[in-house]
Amino acid sequence: MFVFPKFQPVAYLLLALGIVFFIVFAYNVIIEPIYAFFFRKPIYVHLYLFPKKLSLPQLQILHDQFDFYQKLPPLQQKYFEHRVATFIQNYPYIGKDGLEVTDEMKVLIAATAVMLTFGMRNYLFTVIDKIIIYPDVYYSTLNQKYHKGEFNPRMKAIVFSWKHFLEGYEISNDNLNLGLHEFGHVLHYQGLNNSDTSATIFAVTYEEIIKEVKYPANYSKLLQSNYFRIYAYTNEFEFIAVILEHFFETPEQFKKEFPPLFEKVKVMINFTQY
Repeated sequence: MFVFPKFQPVAYLLLALGIVFFIVFAYNVIIEPIYAFFFRKPIYVHLYLFPKKLSLPQLQILHDQFDFYQKLPPLQQKYFEHRVATFIQNYPYIGKDGLEVTDEMKVLIAATAVMLTFGMRNYLFTVIDKIIIYPDVYYSTLNQKYHKGEFNPRMKAIVFSWKHFLEGYEISNDNLNLGLHEFGHVLHYQGLNNSDTSATIFAVTYEEIIKEVKYPANYSKLLQSNYFRIYAYTNEFEFIAVILEHFFETPEQFKKEFPPLFEKVKVMINFTQY
């Protein structure tokens, strides 16, 4: 007769912890990287054991002023609300030149960032730790010029003129959205400097996009179309920020004008709403 060895409770606990550690290690180091390599997306995006909630006034702002949220199905709206609430809690909003920070500012700025990263599991930015808001254009120490907005990686800050941030949403299809543009810079910088699954997918797809855009025939077609404003061709950082503005503001036209590029952007940010 086989006799099972007797283990102390501590031994069982250590064994269980070892198994859990191995599963987590295998998932992070082997399973998801292989899955992401073949399918260009993380295994899962949304999983919240204790979802956060917005206050009723904050929720009303989303319902009244944010088209992207309004078009989401109910379950996705709950995910969106959780992410907006988490974003607001994680970053201090600093008003400048006497500007009082309001719930409208917090919600709309957070919602813009969440919209951009809604297909990514790691949706919070590690390359910023504050949001600075001016009432209008401001003098930037980054390049000694007046700005409407900027991402300053050295200061770990994203900065907006509130007047011009709002203007970005007044016309929803003019492909000019200050919030999307500046958060596009943040996402770009983070994607190239982090190693999580979403950042890796972003970085790999970004390199593919830039490589294809640099082909003379493709570059010529982009210029001749006049779809992307000329500022997009300043450098690679501006190009990515501008095409993200177009992706969210005029997706149907983008898809019609440049279908392969449109699909690459979808993969880059794992966006499944279109």
